[in-house]
Amino acid sequence: MPFNFPIFLTWLRIVLIPLVVGVFYVPDAWMSEPHRNAAACVIFVLAALTDWFDGYLARKWNQTSAFGAFLDPVADKLMVTAALLILVQLGRIEAAIALVIVGREIAISALREWMAQIGASKSVAVNQLGKFKTACQMVAIPMLLFEAPLRIGGWVIATHVWGVWLIYLAAVLTIWSMLYYMKLAWPQIRERGGIL
Repeated sequence: MPFNFPIFLTWLRIVLIPLVVGVFYVPDAWMSEPHRNAAACVIFVLAALTDWFDGYLARKWNQTSAFGAFLDPVADKLMVTAALLILVQLGRIEAAIALVIVGREIAISALREWMAQIGASKSVAVNQLGKFKTACQMVAIPMLLFEAPLRIGGWVIATHVWGVWLIYLAAVLTIWSMLYYMKLAWPQIRERGGIL
């Protein structure tokens, strides 16, 4: 198993996941709800930044590897799934939204694995629609974790309202991108799956 700084950042992202969840189990006497929200938001943002840096540094330093390519999306999916489950438990998003996003990730991961096995993985490579969906949910989740209005100078950002709108947009884009990937894979599914 290779080990380098980009892979270290990916492992760090995995290590941060229990912290995002754990702050909501800290006793009220130790940490108030606004402090829990802020801590979870900051930890999630730090974890999300490692996602950008590990890929950037791996390419820049020519330290890409098959193991890194495997571990990176696993870390991403674990991070998003954990945060969505917490948000459902806190009543900040509907379970259906989390199910759509997590279900799509499972389905597309399975589809990519199958397409790789038959030598057609390039057909379902990540595209701009998938990247936009990811951007929406990676902005929505910390907003929903933070929950309180955010004051920046003279501006007040209603993080809950924006977070809800963005997570709904992410859910729509999730379905759209899944249909797009299925359309790309359909010729192979029809041919190899025996579907008429």
